[in-house]
Amino acid sequence: MSSGVRLSELLAALSLATDLGLGQPPAHMLRATRIALRIGDRLGLDDDQLAAVYDVSLLTYVGCPVYGNEAATLFGDDIDFRAGTYDVDFAGMAARSYLMRRAGSGGTLGHRVGQMASLAVTGGRGVIEQMASHCAAAGVLASGLGLRDDVRRGLEQAYARWDGRGVPDTIRGDALELAARVAHVAETLEVLTRQVGIAGAVEVVAARSGTHFDPVVAAAATTDPAGLLGDLDVEPIDEVLDAEPVARGVLTDDELDEALMAIGDFCDLRCGFFAGHSRGTATLAHRAGELLNVGPDQLRVLRRAASIHDVGRFGVPASVWTRPGILSAHDEERMRLHVYFVERMFSRPEPLRRVGHLAATHHERMDGSGYHRGVSGGLLSVPSRVLAAADSFHAMTQDRPHRPARTPEEAGRELRAEVTAGRLDPAAVDAVLTAAGQAAGRSRAGGPAGLTARETDVLRLLATGHSNKAMARTLAISPKTVGNHVQHIYEKLGVTNRAAAALHAMRHGVIDSHAPP
Repeated sequence: MSSGVRLSELLAALSLATDLGLGQPPAHMLRATRIALRIGDRLGLDDDQLAAVYDVSLLTYVGCPVYGNEAATLFGDDIDFRAGTYDVDFAGMAARSYLMRRAGSGGTLGHRVGQMASLAVTGGRGVIEQMASHCAAAGVLASGLGLRDDVRRGLEQAYARWDGRGVPDTIRGDALELAARVAHVAETLEVLTRQVGIAGAVEVVAARSGTHFDPVVAAAATTDPAGLLGDLDVEPIDEVLDAEPVARGVLTDDELDEALMAIGDFCDLRCGFFAGHSRGTATLAHRAGELLNVGPDQLRVLRRAASIHDVGRFGVPASVWTRPGILSAHDEERMRLHVYFVERMFSRPEPLRRVGHLAATHHERMDGSGYHRGVSGGLLSVPSRVLAAADSFHAMTQDRPHRPARTPEEAGRELRAEVTAGRLDPAAVDAVLTAAGQAAGRSRAGGPAGLTARETDVLRLLATGHSNKAMARTLAISPKTVGNHVQHIYEKLGVTNRAAAALHAMRHGVIDSHAPP
């Protein structure tokens, strides 16, 4: 059946997640997409080419916030770090200087000195390659959303440059996807026009013509810039949705379910220890809803909301999520914003608004002590109560920087204590715990794509952010053996990076908090 949601509406919602992760104001990527389409018209692109520009522009850099814990270790507030990159030509000495200035920000003096020394030795190239690898993970999301191969390639080229000095450095000139070349210029223009005005933005784009940017695209963008950059704030989301170059049909219910789960899996890559949380919570919530005889329409909305309930994490610095101790009052307020963000992202059309509204209740509590609205009791629907219990249980059974994973029995006792304290609904908790007890155990015989039991163990740790050395210690094998296993895993899964392998692990249920290796 029809879901009532167009794919473009889903991409527009995701573009708001990109805005958050880049430290830019709302509708940044929507405005950049309008600029990109105008550049495309100036270049005489046909509808098929403009369709690729449309998708790539909406999702350019959506992958950059993944594995934010690694960026936080290097640069402190990873969102603030990205926000400061726009006036830097990210190649050579300019990039190295920026990385050195930001190295170790927010850490101790010793940490800062250590990070600066490391960057001085490597010249920063390894860091840029790491950042590009994270951003290229958007290509995996594109595949999960059923987008075209040229769109996927364009998203994977987020750090590629016209002069070949980007990542990968094997791609340059016309070998870059045209959609990526247009999107890079448009996104830079949008930011710099706000920051330094039209004249300043045009000056930067012209200066980078032939290096970072395709000279033909740069020329089209810098000719009559006022005409290109006018009226960008007039109903940006409506204008972008109306400007879709090639009309696509409304998604079916099943297609929307799969797309939202793909988005949830992808956003769980924000920090490695979140891997599998959205999918695991969705499974628990759905089973618990069935036990409580939730109607089929509400049950579907519940599963969808559980799939994307933590997408708002993209808007909170990874340094907050990775803090091992008690959060400061400031950081706690920043953390609480993630539920508001998810509601704003999925605020339209109506089928997504229902999903976003429910997703934003996963931290509400029966006694009114939750957030972000602080509603209580009778104002919380049965699906809201189930989602809160399922999210709590599943999160407890995963490692977090401030505490180790609970066993299912320990998590059950903590949930019961929350019921006694009046914070969680007893019927919802009973249903979630029953659903958790009915979950089938993971077979130790092997895993997806012909992985051996040992490779499955390595994949589980790889997906949850462990380094090769950490995996070696956990599994009592050598780092070299771990490296061999990782290579075999990539070959069997047909992937080339950790993000893609992690998404495979989530889809196939390899990340199982109830059966640690």
